[in-house]
Amino acid sequence: MPEAVCGQAIPIDDTRVIGFLFVPRFSMIAFTSAIEPLRLANRVSGRKLYEWRLFSQDGRPVRASNEVEITVNNSFADARGLSSAVVCAGLDVQSFNHRDLMAAIRRLSSFGATIGAVCTGTYVLAKAGLLNGYKATIHWENYSGLVSEFPDLDVTQELFEIDRNRFTCAGGTAAVDMMLSLIMKDHGPEVASKVTDQLIHHRIREANERQRMDLRSRLGVSHPKLLSVVALMENAIENPLNSADLAEEVGVSTRQLERLFCKYLGQSPARYYASMRLEHARYLLRQTSMPILSVAMACGFVSASHFSKAYSEHFGCTPTHERRAPAKAITSTSGVSSSSAA
Repeated sequence: MPEAVCGQAIPIDDTRVIGFLFVPRFSMIAFTSAIEPLRLANRVSGRKLYEWRLFSQDGRPVRASNEVEITVNNSFADARGLSSAVVCAGLDVQSFNHRDLMAAIRRLSSFGATIGAVCTGTYVLAKAGLLNGYKATIHWENYSGLVSEFPDLDVTQELFEIDRNRFTCAGGTAAVDMMLSLIMKDHGPEVASKVTDQLIHHRIREANERQRMDLRSRLGVSHPKLLSVVALMENAIENPLNSADLAEEVGVSTRQLERLFCKYLGQSPARYYASMRLEHARYLLRQTSMPILSVAMACGFVSASHFSKAYSEHFGCTPTHERRAPAKAITSTSGVSSSSAA
């Protein structure tokens, strides 16, 4: 293996050129988690295994969701000659017009580029028709919205999915594991292991590992009956179970169930369940274009009026106002048009 010269990787003939295509308000952690393993692969191998180029819609700097701006190399229209293209998105991905981006990734795909996404970039790939017949994943917060808008897609809740010439991940640090797996596929386990060590990552997580912390860690409680009930609630958002059914499922009385929730979570089962359903509704309102009535039904509310009343009492604004709020935030913070996705 050639040695690095003055700390610089030695170019090789089969260098893979990776393009990162940014949607405004993209996730910075997902992007850096994807690009840093490539840099480190070059460093530990002493060879230029990877190059990368950055693209925005108009070739101008693009701002992440943390308000940090990234300078890019070119516009989407100039994205050519890439081995792979990675769509980087984040907050309110459905609120932007993706016409130019979709044209670019379709063109790149037609010329044989591998197409991928981090975080909510999966939504853009789905909208472009580039996930038909492929497995894909997305951040857990956006899973229900993606499935609702694209019911025919094979969307999982895995940490990442690598399916032939498509790769997607849940976002956050999941991009590290996805890129490590791709590096292993390209250059073997030795290079991937060295990069993992450099990242102080300890191990490459498997694709099928859970995205979210387990309930015990998330809630900070360990009572098995309570955890079982909360899991039942999470799996029955659209068709809520009543307290008697929940209690029967885990083998306690309704009175015992009330005591458990008040002791450990500080509220009744009904209030906790309603809050969970309303939080889910908020995700759908912000991350999809589903009609408000459809959102209400998907979250177990029998009518739009009942949903609107409950939503207003919980969040202090109506569902209609909630849907408009993200678009206003985009306009005010990034200066980018908030027109609907093409």
